[in-house]
Amino acid sequence: MSTTSADVEKLNEEFYSSIESGDLDKMTELWAEDQPGRVAMCVHPGWPMLTGRGEVLRSWALIMANTPYIQFVLTDVRTTVLGDVAVVTCAENILTAADSEDATFAAGRVVATNTFVRTSAGWKLWFHHGSPVLQGDDDEESEE
Repeated sequence: MSTTSADVEKLNEEFYSSIESGDLDKMTELWAEDQPGRVAMCVHPGWPMLTGRGEVLRSWALIMANTPYIQFVLTDVRTTVLGDVAVVTCAENILTAADSEDATFAAGRVVATNTFVRTSAGWKLWFHHGSPVLQGDDDEESEE
């Protein structure tokens, strides 16, 4: 793996770490500034496309404020670097807790694409897209 790929994967891990810790300052630091012809974009599972750094960061602030616990285990991580653009695809295996006294946990799986752009300030997140993987009883039966 090239140093650039390793750097981008480290940044990708920092992205998920900022969500887990509810660190909006770190999240803000990770996202690229909007420029003419290149604006930040984000698609959370089940949400419409969010466009513009301000709108994207507001969405993360809302998610962080309403998520008492979240943990990501990333699998199937693949990184491609082409010049000043890098794409990381992965599966987000997510464990969350409900905001209640009985600490109910839920698990889910999302496939994600995180696109980074090289800027004068280093690699920055430009686009995040997460799509849920629907799992049901049929999935369990087909694995047996």
